[in-house]
Amino acid sequence: MSTERVERRLAAVVAADVAGYSRLMGSDEVGTLAALKNVLRDLVDPAIAAHNGRIVKTTGDGILVEFASAVDAVTCAMVVQGLMADRKDGAQQISFRIGINVGDIIVENGDIFGDGVNIAARVENECEPGGVWISDDAYRQVRGKTTFAFDDRGERSLKNIDRPVRIYSVSAAMISTAAGVRTSIEPKKLLSLPDRPSVAVLPFSNMSGDPEQEYFADGMVEDIITALSCFKSLFVIARNSSFTYKGRAVDIKQVGRELGVRYVLEGSVRKAGGRMRITGQLIDATTGAHLWADKIDGALADVFDLQDEVTTRVVGAIEPSITRAEISRAQVKSTSNLDAYDLCLRALAAHYSHTRADIDKALSLLDDAARLDASYAWVKAFAAYIHCLRIGQGWDAPGDREEATRLAREALVSGSDEPKTIAFAAHAIAWLAGEHDIALAAIGKARHSNPNSFDVLIRSGWVYAWTADFDLAVEHFKRSVRLNPIDPLLGYAYCGLAFVHNHKEEYEQAVEYARLTTNNMPNWIFGWIHLTVSSAYIGHIEEARAAAGHIRVLSPSFSLKQYRGISSSKHDWMLEKAAHGLRLAGIPE
Repeated sequence: MSTERVERRLAAVVAADVAGYSRLMGSDEVGTLAALKNVLRDLVDPAIAAHNGRIVKTTGDGILVEFASAVDAVTCAMVVQGLMADRKDGAQQISFRIGINVGDIIVENGDIFGDGVNIAARVENECEPGGVWISDDAYRQVRGKTTFAFDDRGERSLKNIDRPVRIYSVSAAMISTAAGVRTSIEPKKLLSLPDRPSVAVLPFSNMSGDPEQEYFADGMVEDIITALSCFKSLFVIARNSSFTYKGRAVDIKQVGRELGVRYVLEGSVRKAGGRMRITGQLIDATTGAHLWADKIDGALADVFDLQDEVTTRVVGAIEPSITRAEISRAQVKSTSNLDAYDLCLRALAAHYSHTRADIDKALSLLDDAARLDASYAWVKAFAAYIHCLRIGQGWDAPGDREEATRLAREALVSGSDEPKTIAFAAHAIAWLAGEHDIALAAIGKARHSNPNSFDVLIRSGWVYAWTADFDLAVEHFKRSVRLNPIDPLLGYAYCGLAFVHNHKEEYEQAVEYARLTTNNMPNWIFGWIHLTVSSAYIGHIEEARAAAGHIRVLSPSFSLKQYRGISSSKHDWMLEKAAHGLRLAGIPE
């Protein structure tokens, strides 16, 4: 009889695998293997080492890791998923599911066995792509010891496990930034369904075989979202929240829960020669049932008609009570010049990064579009807005403000009824020229035409904030957040709320929204401005000075004079309130 002693110990076990691995291998075996190897080498292995983990073994698509600490295990998993979500290279298609358990394990020849391992693997099987789910035993070890939020997913009967296991999903609740500035992140909450039909349009796959055509597929989706949002009886998630799922293997039911919608539209675009094919499928996210699936073919010259056909079919499947006349009113296009339209799509795609190079590129593309169609009102409104971004960041050249003001005025008098055109032009004319009454009238018109547009609501919120109509501003900012709940650029709404609360002398609330802004958009100067102001007024001088330091990193010569030049507050008292807060933090005159 063998007297060899079995080694046992308590451990936190992490099991991870690649979501949709078989599908990825079937479509591109070599590319998938290379992408996975790069992710493991560049992200996963360093994170495990940094959190004192031990890689037990790797399989074709998975990895098993042992930690002595449950806190280290959960923190490492969240770091990995955060890095994966931010990854911008060819490994974007790789998405991990991660399960964690704390339990007794058997160790033999470096490998580990037992229920402690099996439960981690089964929890991982339940997890959504891109998520971190943990067992109740792991939850008890980390509860109150991390800054993460935990959502109870209920008890699950797991394969070959003799008892139900309660499972929790993990989401970010707080991180720390440099220079001592505390930055909160709201826990990811499952949103309730609106009181009307609700839909999210996911990014369409580019099937053209040319990565350079990605902007075209994205632009198609943006136009479909805009068309759907024109229907007042629908609730349509904004573009940037939908596009956080780009390049990821997704669970449609989970998308529905995270965005708070009943329906999800996904599809693809193939553009070849003078022809185009759009495929789409509309799914009920609450049940997974397919409501409509089809392909629409046509000439590239008929691109607007093809977009309208997709919109019509989606609307017909979701809300049959919408009449054909209503659909026709929503299908108003602002140019017939396809080359100008194409340049606008390229400009849209470029500007979302908000880097100086891409903002300059977007403006150049819009200049080219304007030369092709001088009557294209959206080009003028969007170019005016791009100038606003440049001026606010201190990237402008002499004459930019005058040029942008001219473009905004021309867009407003063009006769365009397109709500987004009106809203962007109104925002620019208020911010650049201080013509608040004109902006208020225009933004009211845009909001009447499309009260469901994130782009309209966020601009409306700012115009009302600048004119001290704070209640309406808060209402519009908060509605914009619900329409766009996971947008990486939600800082525009959070900063608006910080601005309002600062001027209402509700500085504690202003600080929280300003921290959210700087976390979402750390390179946008206005988030740091309003964090400086709110922190200074409540006596957090160290935090205020740290925030002021970030302002000077972004704009080394920043002063109160410069702030007055980029402030659009209608009333002097508003301008001086913010200026005094900046002064308290050491910003010079």
